[in-house]
Amino acid sequence: MLSVVVLTALSAVVFAQSDAQKSFDKLKTLAGTWEGHVTVVPPQPEMGDGTLTQVSLRVTSRGNALVHEMKEAGTPDDPTRYDHPVTMLYLDGDRLLLTHYCDAGNRPRMTGKVSADGKTVEFDFLDVAGGTQYGHMHHAVFTVIDANHHTEDSTYMTPGDKPVRAHLDLQRAK
Repeated sequence: MLSVVVLTALSAVVFAQSDAQKSFDKLKTLAGTWEGHVTVVPPQPEMGDGTLTQVSLRVTSRGNALVHEMKEAGTPDDPTRYDHPVTMLYLDGDRLLLTHYCDAGNRPRMTGKVSADGKTVEFDFLDVAGGTQYGHMHHAVFTVIDANHHTEDSTYMTPGDKPVRAHLDLQRAK
């Protein structure tokens, strides 16, 4: 009987690992340069509502991490003067994790899982390091439409826990 319990527990771990790996592999297909407009609800001009945004996704560390960088199109590549958040996506055992290095000065972490149809990877808030007096990223969703089109949706919690949602409709840059 004990061997059945152990095998059942091991098969659950293997399934979770394969689900995390499946989610990560789906995200790695997005490697490349992307452009699209951001829509912010409720509208927040200081958050770039309506601006053309560039997103770069790069597989690094021998395939063990995915770097996501975002900036407003046309701004110099100078993250000391312009918003340039960086997000790292990676496997940690049987979990897919996202750590967002925010321009607000904090680092929220989220855990991800792939949808049943395999087209969406959704990240839920786990914890945050650093101060949250300016708010923090709380939720993220990546949806693959095809090899040249994907969307990114995120929820940012402003001070007082008021959610602001951002939607990026991205096309692969030529």
